[in-house]
Amino acid sequence: MAGASLLVLLDDIATILDDVAAMSKIAARKTAGVLGDDLALNAQQVSGVASERELPVVWAVAKGSFKNKLILVPAALLISAFIPWAITPLLMFGGLFLCFEGFEKIHHTYTHRKDKKTAIADEEVVQKSKQDLELFEKTKVKGAIRTDFVLSAEIIAISLGVVAESSLMSQFLTLSVIAVIMTVGVYGLVAGIVKIDDLGLYLTQKKGEGTLVKIWHKIGFWLLTAAPYLMKGLTIIGTIAMFMVGGGILTHGIHIVSEQINHIALLVGELSYIGMILKPITPSLLNALFGVIAGALAVIAMNGLTKVKSQFS
Repeated sequence: MAGASLLVLLDDIATILDDVAAMSKIAARKTAGVLGDDLALNAQQVSGVASERELPVVWAVAKGSFKNKLILVPAALLISAFIPWAITPLLMFGGLFLCFEGFEKIHHTYTHRKDKKTAIADEEVVQKSKQDLELFEKTKVKGAIRTDFVLSAEIIAISLGVVAESSLMSQFLTLSVIAVIMTVGVYGLVAGIVKIDDLGLYLTQKKGEGTLVKIWHKIGFWLLTAAPYLMKGLTIIGTIAMFMVGGGILTHGIHIVSEQINHIALLVGELSYIGMILKPITPSLLNALFGVIAGALAVIAMNGLTKVKSQFS
């Protein structure tokens, strides 16, 4: 009797694990777009630190990301169980925050240029005192973890939608699997990206006269040349991703705006020749535009509140 009960239990566990595996694959596919944005954002967030401190900074952000998910997974399950209506407003607040951060970066850069001041480059900060370096790293880590929290929340929310009709145990296991895979995947890739220049340097220093060594040298020089452009490109892509992800969250929560974007995409799709090319990217472009506008309004509002607060303090 006990043996039969054990077999039934093992069968139930196997069934749950099969369901979790299947739902994890579906959730991973649906969150792949956010994963790409997460990668671009975090790669540019941790760029600019000293070469020997890059991996420790990435590890610090990765630990912060794990902590984010330790908060988000139970919170998502509780919200889904007791106040499911709160998921959309919370996501929209996170989306607005991303748009705010994105526009604040643009505004900061423009203000420094307008005042004819040279913005402090990351490389210059690295050359400062140890105390300045530690402060710079802490600021980078905090900013990256803050951004990760919003993107992780969206990943968890999307994954929760996939398992909404499943048992509580299946929901918990699926969200946990997605959280671990996404975190390891993103920060493993980020670590690889920020160390590309070191890999290039290592390849250029290989000794020997053979054809293979010459090939390694060429690859190394190419990596060294490409690394600065890659990091600059990721900075630009990361900022655009803030508007695309944040704007997408906002438009998805505002039904009338989402409908209009879909309607415009259909109209664009009817254009001759270029319609089929522009149709798939039109929603993303409009989401990004909406994100820029939302971010600008948020920055204006925050600056206004700061001025009012300073007058009364």
